[in-house]
This record gives sequence, C-alpha cells and structure tokens, in this order.
Amino acid sequence: QVQLVESGGGLVQAGGSLRLSCAASGSIFSINAMGWYRQAPGKTRELVAVITGGGSTDYGDSVKGRFIISRDNAKNTVYLQMNSLKFEDTAVYYCNVEIVRLGILRAIDYWGQGTQVTVSS
Repeated sequence: QVQLVESGGGLVQAGGSLRLSCAASGSIFSINAMGWYRQAPGKTRELVAVITGGGSTDYGDSVKGRFIISRDNAKNTVYLQMNSLKFEDTAVYYCNVEIVRLGILRAIDYWGQGTQVTVSS
C-alpha cells in the first residue's frame, strides 16, 4: 500500500546540478526520517544525506557543502539538491523513508527503486 517513486536522475557534466525527488504515497499515517543513499559500481551502499522529522540534517563527508536535503511534508516528498557535481558522485541513488502506515504500530523502512546519476568529466 506504500509506493516510493524517484525521479530526477540523469546525465550531467561535472560542476553541474541536479535535483532528485522521491514521493511517497499510499496508506501513510506519518513519516519519520527520510534520506538518500547511493551505490556506485563495485562499491557498497553509502549514506548521502538524511533529514529527520524535526528537520535536522546529516550528510556524508563526501557531499558536505555541495548537497542539500529537504522535505515537503504536505507532499510526502524528499528532495536532494546536488550541486558542484563530481565524477565521483556517479552512482545509483536510492531514497529511504521511514513510514508509519495506517493501522500499523511500528515504523517501516521503504526504499525507492533507485535512479541513475551519471556525471561526466
């Protein structure tokens, strides 16, 4: 009953910008933390950014100062503004949303399908 749809990935030149979106829909009572992770070929999945329900943010060291995570609670959407993109940012980006569903007591982690971000050098 919960769906996460990611969008905004694509091909960008180094130094450019891109904005990713992840919208949650379905039987949602509330949303706690929201975040973005990425996985490059041959690498493990790593944290990019997270934002709590209270609006506090944390970023992976490699993206600090360049990426900005935000959320629109009215739209159940989390965004990732990616600036000054580097070749090393090339990866599949996955959104992660902690959701309390209607009629269910515990929070559950949901993952988006992933969106490819490719930065050309």
